[in-house]
Order: sequence, then C-alpha cells, then structure tokens
Amino acid sequence: MKDVTVVKRLLPLLRLYPWAIPAIVLLGMLASIFEGLSISLFIPVLQSLMQDTVQPAEGSILMQTLFRLMDRIAARDRIWVLPALIMGCILLKNLLSYSNYLLSAWLQSHISHRLRSRVFQQLLRVGYDYLETQDSGKLMNTLAGETWRTGEALSKLIGLITTICTTVVYATLLLLISWRLTLLIAVVMAAISIVVQWVTRYTTRLGQQAVQANADLGIRMYEGLVGMRTIRAFGREDHEQQTFDHKSQQVQQAFLRLNALSSTVHPLYEVLSALLVLAILVLSVQYDRTFLPALLTFLFMLYRLQPQMQLIDSYRNGLQSLSGSIDDVFTFLDTQDKPYLQTGVMPFHGLQQGLRLEAVSFAYPTQPNPAVDRVSLTIPAGKTTALVGPSGAGKSTLIHLICRFYDPSAGTIWVDGQSLSSLSLLDWRARMAIVSQDIHIFNATVADNIAYGRLDATRDEVIAAAQQAHAHEFIQQMPQGYDTPVGDRGMRLSGGQRQRLALARAIVRNPDLLILDEATNALDSISEQLIQEALELFSRDRTVIVIAHRLDTIEQADHIAVMQQGRVVEQGNLDSLLRQGGLFSQMHGRQNSLLTS
Repeated sequence: MKDVTVVKRLLPLLRLYPWAIPAIVLLGMLASIFEGLSISLFIPVLQSLMQDTVQPAEGSILMQTLFRLMDRIAARDRIWVLPALIMGCILLKNLLSYSNYLLSAWLQSHISHRLRSRVFQQLLRVGYDYLETQDSGKLMNTLAGETWRTGEALSKLIGLITTICTTVVYATLLLLISWRLTLLIAVVMAAISIVVQWVTRYTTRLGQQAVQANADLGIRMYEGLVGMRTIRAFGREDHEQQTFDHKSQQVQQAFLRLNALSSTVHPLYEVLSALLVLAILVLSVQYDRTFLPALLTFLFMLYRLQPQMQLIDSYRNGLQSLSGSIDDVFTFLDTQDKPYLQTGVMPFHGLQQGLRLEAVSFAYPTQPNPAVDRVSLTIPAGKTTALVGPSGAGKSTLIHLICRFYDPSAGTIWVDGQSLSSLSLLDWRARMAIVSQDIHIFNATVADNIAYGRLDATRDEVIAAAQQAHAHEFIQQMPQGYDTPVGDRGMRLSGGQRQRLALARAIVRNPDLLILDEATNALDSISEQLIQEALELFSRDRTVIVIAHRLDTIEQADHIAVMQQGRVVEQGNLDSLLRQGGLFSQMHGRQNSLLTS
C-alpha cells in the first residue's frame, strides 16, 4: 500500500510531460528486444558448432523460428552471418539504451526543476501566518534537500517503469523458449522477491526517521549561521559545536541504518538467484542433453533477467526509503490546509484620497489576545501619519495589515473608497515602499539592492536615488563602487549604510505610500541626521506612515495615533496630544526627562 501511495504522489509529476514516459517505455522495450534477439541467436550458433544435428524441442516457438532461419543460410556462411547479426543487434540495443538514458535523465532533471520551482512558489505565496509557525531551517531543508531526494525518487520511478517493461520482454522471450521452465522460474523469483521484501520491511520507517534527522540538522545549521554573532558574544561555541555534532551524528546513524538495510537487496538476490540457475542447469542436463543449446541460451537470458528483477525490488525499496522526503515535499505543496491571500481583481493606479481603517481587528493564531482590536483610523493622502505607543501595542501589526501581509479578522481597510481586499495585490504593493530598522539587504551588489525597488531602473536612476539617500559618497569609496557585493544580509556594510541603501531602494521605487518602521532607531547621530534629511525631502507631498519610539522624530507629523494594547487610545497633532495629558503626554515627558538628565 505504501508503494501505491508513493507512486500516486509522483505520477502527476510525470504527466507534466505526457509523451516522455511512452517514449522511454518504447525505447526500453526495443532495446530489450534487440538484446533478447542477440542472446537468442546464440542457439543456432551453438547448434552449428555441434557435430550432430539436433531438432528444436517441441513447444519452443522461438527455437523453431530460429532453426527455420538457420535453414535458409548456407552451412558454410552461418559461422560469420550469425555473429554479424548478433553484433548488429548488440549495436542497436546499446544505441537505444543510450537514447533511453538521455531521455530519462532529461525528464528527471526537468521535472525536478519544476518541482523545486513549485516548492519555492509555494513559499512565496503561502500566508505569513503559516510561515510564522514553521521552523526556517526545516523550510530550507524541504526546499534544498528534500526536493533533491524527491527528484531522486522520481528517477527511481522512471527506472522502475522502464525495468518492468524490460522484464516483460525478457519473460516473453523465455516463454517462447520454454514456457514450463519459465513458469517454474516465475514462482521461484516471486518467492525470492517476497524474501527480500520481508528483510527490507522497515525501510519506510527508517526513511522517515532520516528525513526528521535531516530537518533537525537543517534547523541547527540555519540557527548557527544567522546567530553567529550572538553565539560568539556569549562564548557558546563549544555548546553549539556539541549540539551540532549530536544532530549530525543522528543524521549519520539514520542514513547508515537506512543504507545498510537497502544494501541487502543485491547480495540476497545474487545468492538466491545463483542457487536457482545452478539447480536448473544440473537438473536439465540430467533430464535431456539434447536441450543443451537452448538451455544455455535460456540460462544466459535468465542471467540477464535477474538484474532486472533485482532492480525492481531495489527501486521499490528505494522509493520506500524516500517516502519520507516525498511526504515532506507534497505535504508542503498541499494547498488544502494552508492559508492564502487571494488577490483582488480591481486595478489600482495610485493613492488619491487616502486609507480608512474601520473597526479593524486581527489576532495571531499563536496568541490568545488580539494584536489589533477594533481600530478605526483615517490616513489622508499626501500627509504624514505617525503611529506611536509602547512595545506590543500593535503598531507593526497594523502596518502588516496595510501592506496586506495578513487580512483583518474583522473590519475593513478602505483605499480611496474601495476595500483593500478587492484591489489587485500586485498593483497595491507596487505603489508602496517600506524602510524599517530590520530591512533586508540581499547578497548582491549595491546597485542590485537599490534597483530591487524597481527592477527596470536605469543606472542613472539608481545613482540619483543613492544621492538623494546620502549613500552615493560611501558607495563611491567601495572597491567596485555600485558593483561591489555587500555580502550576506549586507554584512559588509554598517547599520547606517544599510539604512541608506534601504532608503535609496524606496526612493527609486517612487511610491505613493511610504512606510517608515522605526527607520532611524538605533543609528548613530550622523547616520540618523543624514537619513532624516533625506526622508524630509522625499516625504514631501507623499503619503507617509511612520512608526517611531522616539517621539522627537515625529514632531512634524500631520496626525499622530497613539496605540496601546492593540487599540488607538488617542489621536491628534502634537500640540493637541500634549494638552490632553494622556498616554502620549506621559511618554513625551519621560523621554524628555531622559534626554535632559
């Protein structure tokens, strides 16, 4: 049953190229037919070398046909015509086998590529609330490791199909030589296959254990890479090394057990099959020596068939061992149990009036209380709106809802009088840009990172954006200027440089809506001043939403919304909020006292 489940999951991938499998089967069967003919032609060759004349056995259709063929060739010519025919069959067989191999390799590589692409597409499209519940290391292992192993399983399935067809051809030729002997062989080979399956019955479970061990190791590798500075800062190198070694040893042991069990197929088959061949040879020679030429050919063909039977069990065993990888990949690809954001169909050409949040609520699946609770807020176009409040007040969640990373659990976000969910998601996000403290810098060149804001930006536009973001000067001092690689997550840049690149990325995008999520927090005074100057210039006549802990950075905001425990508790401009004497006034007073102390 497990074999059937594995094949059912892989077959839809083969249907991506519906013509390929019939072609592979046809090439494989033709190659087997020519190989079978080359072997069968040894019967008249051996017969011609014998001194006495022997008639073909009754009921052997193949032998009778070959003897009729030999009768049409002059006795003196048989010694070179028959070997020439054998050589021709061998050449054709190898040409067809090579073509079959190339086609199988082409099919496996193309389908593996499309499978990896589908997994990455799923990663890009699945809802954030699903991704936040998954370990990043496990997702990386699924994308990078288990897709390769699923591709390997696909290769084994293609091999299994081809081998079954080859086996059918050989079995047919054996039947044509001696149907009685072939039926006896079939019963014995089935018994050998049952023995092999019984010995390797734990392969599926070991394969699942290997996948889990590999996923755990992937998580440790990811944590080690992204947390390297923290590891070194706390002096936890030895601890991390021990943890990594333990996980790596689990992978080693899991795959060692799996490989040890899988490797029993070949020796078991070889020993049992050798006993079978020797038994047939001894018994048949004692029964009828005149059957010797056909018997030798039968045994030779049976010898060629045995590896195919062995391959069938080997492929089946391999598919079972890879079933854990297949389950992991196809479970991730399953769309039934995962949330998705559905794009609207209404085009969006630019923000004209503004945004309006109407009783918007949202709760994360893993948290008992809502992160945003019945928030109503108006964000006018062309103005700067600031969101302030203590940590955990729901400011970033509100930004995520406006960016439509999530949809509200209740309430509606209106954009120019249209619900945000009805707008084309691609159009909406094309009109916004985000600059945050946690902005991601890609492992690419400086120019590539800036142009990520608009992929068709020219070099002149990239440079102009960098100049406006006060980044041009430090970029020119880099070894290759705008073509300098910045390293993983921009590790070759300082914090201020990364922020200025992020701002240049937003500037080149020329958005209608600019979102600043603590964009200047934790920067040195010089970097902060440069970015603030650039932001003031870039924000003019543009809709801006600012999240800031430092209240002195939002003094020029047109409107301020104060949030606490997921709700907007105060709204107004700076002066009105200070006069109210509420939460904002208290926060402002505390920050001023800290600055003057």
